Amino acid sequence: MQTVNKTLLAQKISEKVGLTKKEAEEMIAAFVEVTINTLQKDGTVTIAGFGAFSAKTRAGRIGVNPQDPTEKITIPPVKVAKFKAGQKLKKALKEQNETNLQKDQNTMFL
Repeated sequence: MQTVNKTLLAQKISEKVGLTKKEAEEMIAAFVEVTINTLQKDGTVTIAGFGAFSAKTRAGRIGVNPQDPTEKITIPPVKVAKFKAGQKLKKALKEQNETNLQKDQNTMFL
């Protein structure tokens, strides 16, 4: 399993597109800024095939104080980011899962 952080993502984008690493970092920073500003205004950022970022408000509720479980506390409503995967991403992950399942089944009998 590989974790791709912002630096590695910028490197991969620069190699793939032929930009400098600095230009790729600026593109990522711009994407993040535009996405945050859009979500703050209750908008949606959609990248066809990949997915959609949106903001939703999670309702307030009554919870339990972890330091005193007998005490009830009010948890206020909060705006949270949401991501819904697009068809191309879903299909790619499904195909990978099916391939891994077939490999697992083949090695089970060895």
